[in-house]
Amino acid sequence: MSSVTLLPTRAGHTRGARLPFGLLRDLERPADLFRHLGPNWYASVMGTGIVANAAGTLPVRVTGMRTAATVVWALAGLLLVTLTAARSVHWTRHRPEARAHAAHPVMAHFWGAPAMALLTVGAGTLTLGRDWIGLPAALAVDVVLWSAGTLLGLVTSVLIPYRMMSRHTFAADAAFGGWLMPVVPPMVSASTGALLVPYATAGQGRLTLVLACYAMFGVSVFAALLIIAQIWTRLVHHTVGPAAMVPTLWIVLGPLGQSVTAANQLGGVAALALPAPYAAAARAFGLLYGLPTWGFAMAWTALAATVTVRTVREHLPFSLTWWSFTFPVGTCVTGTSALAALTGSVALQITAVILYACLVAAWLTVALRTAASGARGTLFLPPPPAARPSS
Repeated sequence: MSSVTLLPTRAGHTRGARLPFGLLRDLERPADLFRHLGPNWYASVMGTGIVANAAGTLPVRVTGMRTAATVVWALAGLLLVTLTAARSVHWTRHRPEARAHAAHPVMAHFWGAPAMALLTVGAGTLTLGRDWIGLPAALAVDVVLWSAGTLLGLVTSVLIPYRMMSRHTFAADAAFGGWLMPVVPPMVSASTGALLVPYATAGQGRLTLVLACYAMFGVSVFAALLIIAQIWTRLVHHTVGPAAMVPTLWIVLGPLGQSVTAANQLGGVAALALPAPYAAAARAFGLLYGLPTWGFAMAWTALAATVTVRTVREHLPFSLTWWSFTFPVGTCVTGTSALAALTGSVALQITAVILYACLVAAWLTVALRTAASGARGTLFLPPPPAARPSS
């Protein structure tokens, strides 16, 4: 059985000169820090940013929570700037490796991560960062990040599937959660674009933005449904696969939770742009679409958790795939909170809080493991040849 994995890291290189305190000791040369830096690193920005953004949607308010969330948003922004600078060095000094990432049948999918990182930090700037930098500056930053993230996301949602169809041949067991990465950004654009609707120019400006967000909702939701069906088929016919792939099962929650969030956020602002009766229908759509989708998301959560627990008992090696435990769960928090706000359901309110607690626990675990492995240099090593998929 052939397999597709998320390019796990390895150690064992011949080590050259060492930095103080054992920093980057797994790298042959410290300069190799940038050589294999892939777009999948932006998942750390997504996972950190959603911890901040989801806190602001919770149906409960705890003293100090907003301040803590704003600090986490600032950390996500710092990660975004740092990674973008590092990726610039990567493309400048290691162009062959950068081109190889873009053409790789696995790594190429993670070009969706930079787009979602931009959108996540942009949304946090408008909802949280405004407390520190003021509304005019926050709005300007969000407009820039939303525009850049949306453009990049629309490109990946077409270009990466096109490359899959025209340049690679995949085995029957190749489908995995990473296939969703390039098609989810338009859904994130739809949900975060709803935050900009009240600030758009009344009339055609708002109408165009709302219609564009609903269109992007469609781009993502239908592509995600096709891919999720393929992932389900692979799981049934070819089992779970290698342990390194298991965290990617959680990526399925991304389009599910984000679509629930988008449907309700767009429904909440539809009246600013759409005439009756469509504004009321848009708000009702948030519930009629959201609840069934939320139900499937919870069922998938149970399935993914069961598989993950079994794999942990056997051995689940750490890699950047672990960030799949964060952003997708965060979208379920925002989706659950949106449904709770719409319905007034106490059960949904409690579920949102529980999911957020799980999100924070996952983020702390993954962030600490990433920092430790990154300090050793392990995460900056090239993938072993056995990890590369057949294509």
